[in-house]
Amino acid sequence: MNLDYRYTANWLKEHIQQVPPIAMILGTGLNNIAEKSEIKTKIPYAEIPGFVPTTAPEHKGNLIVGELNGYPIIYLQGRFHYYEGYSMPMVVFPTRVLASLGVKTLIVTNASGSLRENLSPASLVLITDHINFMGTNPLIGQNDENLGERFPSMNNPYDLQYIDLCEKIALQKDIPIHKGVYIAVSGPSLETRAECAAFASWGADLVGMSTVPEVIVARHSQIRVLGLSIVTNYSNLFHNQAHSQEEIRQNAEKASTNLLPILIEFIQNIHFS
Repeated sequence: MNLDYRYTANWLKEHIQQVPPIAMILGTGLNNIAEKSEIKTKIPYAEIPGFVPTTAPEHKGNLIVGELNGYPIIYLQGRFHYYEGYSMPMVVFPTRVLASLGVKTLIVTNASGSLRENLSPASLVLITDHINFMGTNPLIGQNDENLGERFPSMNNPYDLQYIDLCEKIALQKDIPIHKGVYIAVSGPSLETRAECAAFASWGADLVGMSTVPEVIVARHSQIRVLGLSIVTNYSNLFHNQAHSQEEIRQNAEKASTNLLPILIEFIQNIHFS
């Protein structure tokens, strides 16, 4: 499959009246955040050149341009995962398109399993750093010098000013928020207890199957990144029960209640910064 993100960006410009400077990728159970906005344009992924179907649960597969409390934003209602059988260029294709559109800030959200007992299900966590344990890297292959340099720095991939701002907003609103390191694995099998113990010993606080490829590509293109994770379940370091998609969905919906007011004020602040 020949992926031409510039062609897709130009196609989208013809279908979107004005490209917002902020985009948000919505993870499992977080579709409703886009639906809280005033929707201006909604395009199914199936209609967008180069986009592929999303088969993950709770990923609706729409690109939405809306206004959240009056501020314009692009939403990707669902992402593409490596475990779905897509190549890494397909996984990060939407992020490349966002870069080509001129997006300056990317908010990535996800559902994750907790590797720390203090990060209980439904906790909201600011991602401060990540570990790429997916066995590959989205920048492998020919480099596009128009987007970024061959060896981009991953020093502070998650914007320190954005993290600080969200902490202050959460404190003002009396919303509990944590900080943590996210490790990305390929999936789709969930992690064994031994794997979780190893990840925790490496310094990881959360484990999931997404986000890191998108962040690497965004930073390659000098897009500033805010990462927010919803803890949907404890890893099996803390219990001996099988996980269910229903448990994950319910905890994501519960935590999104706290996430939305933080996002509204965050977006308002960076629009004026």
